[in-house]
Amino acid sequence: MAAAPSAAGPLPIAELLAALPVAMLVIDGEGRVCEGNGAAETLLNLARAALIGRGIERLIGHPLTSMAPDQPFAAFDLDIILPGGRAARVDLAVAPLPERKGWRILTIHGRASHDASARRGDRAGRVLPAAAAAALLAHEVKNPLSGIRGAAQLLESDAAPEQRALTRLIRDEVDRIAGLIDRMEGLTDTRPRPLAPINVHSVLGHVRDVAANGFAAGCTLREAYDPSLPEILGNRDALVQILLNLLKNAAEAAGPGGTITLRTAYRHGLSLARDGGARVSLPIELAVIDDGPGAPAELLDHLFDAFVSSKPSGTGLGLALVEKLIGEMGGIVEYVREGHPECTVFRLFLPRARSARP
Repeated sequence: MAAAPSAAGPLPIAELLAALPVAMLVIDGEGRVCEGNGAAETLLNLARAALIGRGIERLIGHPLTSMAPDQPFAAFDLDIILPGGRAARVDLAVAPLPERKGWRILTIHGRASHDASARRGDRAGRVLPAAAAAALLAHEVKNPLSGIRGAAQLLESDAAPEQRALTRLIRDEVDRIAGLIDRMEGLTDTRPRPLAPINVHSVLGHVRDVAANGFAAGCTLREAYDPSLPEILGNRDALVQILLNLLKNAAEAAGPGGTITLRTAYRHGLSLARDGGARVSLPIELAVIDDGPGAPAELLDHLFDAFVSSKPSGTGLGLALVEKLIGEMGGIVEYVREGHPECTVFRLFLPRARSARP
């Protein structure tokens, strides 16, 4: 068999770099991308034309421009945020281009996918038994609590007037602990909830009435709805619980005389890539806005963690439950401070029902 003819002369460097299986970007002195290969397009999920001119920090969420441009460096097992909010663990290598002052070449080596899967499996393996243990503990604690409450009621029926205050205190504290356990059980419940098309405005009308006649009676409640909004795909009970939690937080933050706004909108083109898979469209926005002071800066990174609260009497379970329930419906929640004057905004982004408009 005759040998295949070889190409005449050396291969062009551009051809070699384009075929390189490692993501490579060329960064100019201002920290902007001026060239990228096919592997970089795949990793960042952006075409070359969309990469050119973008700041590298916004692309990978890493302060590359703060490094000395004439010094090579490497970082291993680094967590970065890719476009679309995708988290990735990578190795970075950066080297200066001697002929161009301040220019650098950056390579991004993605960690092996089986490593990431193993880490996720490890975490799931730890979380599920912990959730089961917490659910079992909650169940076992609620049984004696019922007995304590019943005994307090019996004592109260025969108690002297000055002693009834103590029996009422026992009942109130038992109810408070039972309520806390109920919220903990919500966090540990891993059973799938049925999803169905929901008219979000009917849910918002319900929770608004509950708030206006209860915990938010001292606030001004405003509505700014998109009347053409399609139905979402979700769980009605879960959405009611989510919105009541957010409204209660808003009422406590705004205080008597404060203003709370409920807003809906359709966001064309908004989508999220989940676990490196296909992008999921989340065009339905529900927002709860208040004119309170917002969360303390030191809590922002842990705002949705369980048992984190800025309120002296808070349990720190409300926002953790919000994030869990919205995630079960395929959506996301975000917290921002925006506007003039600044307001606190909790946004929910949810998928539309399949029958809704494209």
